[in-house]
Amino acid sequence: QVRLVESGGGLVQPGGSLTLSCATSGFKFSSTDMKWYRQVPGKQREFVAHISAVLSTTYYGASVRGRFTATRDNARNTMYLQMKDLKPEDTAVYYCTPNGLDAWGQGTQVTVSS
Repeated sequence: QVRLVESGGGLVQPGGSLTLSCATSGFKFSSTDMKWYRQVPGKQREFVAHISAVLSTTYYGASVRGRFTATRDNARNTMYLQMKDLKPEDTAVYYCTPNGLDAWGQGTQVTVSS
C-alpha cells in the first residue's frame, strides 16, 4: 500500500524559508520519479517540482524556479522541498506524489504572511 506523509509546513514571514519532507512507503522509491504539487482552496492543483529517480534531475514550475529546490534521499525513501524567499502567493497545501501513481498524502499547509 502506497503511503505518503508530508510534513514541515507552517507559518512563515515573506522572505523566509521552510523545508518540507515527504516520507514514503509501499513502492520502490529509489526507482520512482517524484513530484511536488500545491493547491489553494477553490483552485486547480499546481505543479511545483519534479525530481527524477536516479540522477535527481529536477524540473520546476515557473512561479517557484530559482527559489525552491527539490532533493531526495533514496536510502530514507524521503523527498524534500527547500523553499526560500517565500511569498504570500506561495501559501497553499503542498503535496507529494509518485510519478505515474495516483497516490497522494494528506498534504502540509504552508502559510506565508506577515
